[in-house]
Amino acid sequence: MINDNYEVIVVGGGPSGSTASTILADYGHNVLQLERSKFPRHHIGESLIPQTYWVLKRIGMLDQMKKSDFVVKESVQFVAPSGRDSSPFYFPDRDPNEWSYTWQVHRDKFDKMMLDNARSHGVHVVEQATVREVIFENGRAVGVKAVIGGETREIRAKVTIDATGQSGLISRQLNLRYGDEKLKNAAIYSYWKGAIRGEGRNAGATLVIALPNTQGWFWFIPLENDITSIGVVAPPAHLYNGRGDDPGAILDEEIANTPGLSRRLVNAERVKPIYTTADYSYRSRRAAGDGWVLVGDAFGFLDPLYSSGVLLALKSAELAADTIHEAIAAGDTSEARLARFGPKAAQGMHRIRMLVYAYYDPTFRMGKFVAEYPHLKNAVTRVLIGDVFEDDLGELFDTLAKHLTLPDSIELEQGQPA
Repeated sequence: MINDNYEVIVVGGGPSGSTASTILADYGHNVLQLERSKFPRHHIGESLIPQTYWVLKRIGMLDQMKKSDFVVKESVQFVAPSGRDSSPFYFPDRDPNEWSYTWQVHRDKFDKMMLDNARSHGVHVVEQATVREVIFENGRAVGVKAVIGGETREIRAKVTIDATGQSGLISRQLNLRYGDEKLKNAAIYSYWKGAIRGEGRNAGATLVIALPNTQGWFWFIPLENDITSIGVVAPPAHLYNGRGDDPGAILDEEIANTPGLSRRLVNAERVKPIYTTADYSYRSRRAAGDGWVLVGDAFGFLDPLYSSGVLLALKSAELAADTIHEAIAAGDTSEARLARFGPKAAQGMHRIRMLVYAYYDPTFRMGKFVAEYPHLKNAVTRVLIGDVFEDDLGELFDTLAKHLTLPDSIELEQGQPA
């Protein structure tokens, strides 16, 4: 039975939506979460990074993760264009605690676990509910218009959370989204059985494998049941121009030309279809407005190089949920109040983005940078594990900025107003 009024409506059932709804339900709020699909459903973005631990712990997901058959991840490794493997980067070597380990997850299973967890915390979850639009009255979001069971309903709320991912319900409705011209990539990917993985501590490692022409890179993510997620990320001009319209053939060609990957697939078999996606990085110019908030990919999407997507989804949702709780308690759901989480969320995204810029910059070498500034090595490590929301990393990014060519929109990435 769906009511006509809730304190909070969350649109979207992915990790950001389920995190926000769970935290708000734990505060005691009446929360409706609407998801257009029926879970489980396919989604890309399978590799977690260690700092997801703290949000997963807060929302009661850690025991479920530990009992799952998800592959444990404790390292990342970079593979040069020549095919030479770097030394593995082991997260627990820096901080030997359980929060330095994380997981590689099939997102269909993980997202369903997150949504079911929201239900168990008291969230009213409705799947196969299509939200057509957010209802605005005098510039304020007051609820949504949704099709549920073939019936169009208007449901009211004090706050509406847009967690619709790249669909970006509110940012598209209000024309808030802008792209990053330096990170305009596309991806082609699929899944293989029998790929050669590392052994021991490296068995669950994410590999970042550079293309020989340095135009882009492959991800290599080991999942349970001997399945490996593999995809190429590069500018569309490289992937598609003059190469026909068969993405499978393009993917096969890129694999054959990349020695760091092809040797790992000698006896492997592709077991799922070819998928394509636009990995264009973008951000919304606003994190919130009167009666509404954006979280996860609805707020911004960042190139998947460092597997930061789920962390940014979880953390932005946590920051937003805490802010919404305080706003409702104060009786003030204005933009000024709801947007307070925005600068911190934007800053975390910006910091990871700076390392992404560094990877793509042909004149920059991280090894040389760390050798020149050895006291910043620990700060670089912190960014790689996702520890990007504290206030003591300013020196690293001020120094990086001197070595990189940054886009004109960089001030927006630091949470400044448009």
